[in-house]
Amino acid sequence: MHSGDIINIMKARRESLHVTQETLSQLSGVALRTLKQFESGKGNPTLQTLQKLGDALGLEVTLIIKSTGINSINS
Repeated sequence: MHSGDIINIMKARRESLHVTQETLSQLSGVALRTLKQFESGKGNPTLQTLQKLGDALGLEVTLIIKSTGINSINS
């Protein structure tokens, strides 16, 4: 899943909870300007930022790493 998809899910959750960007910024500790940039499709949030937003919205953010089929990293 792309970070833009995650942000869209978080934005939909924020809107369904009737939480403003300003309130989410305060609850999460993520700067309002940064949050607005993410929701407009700009910027690339870190995992830590996604976690902060997820926590404030009651969402669980999980990282899954899948094998790409490469047999050895040291090749």
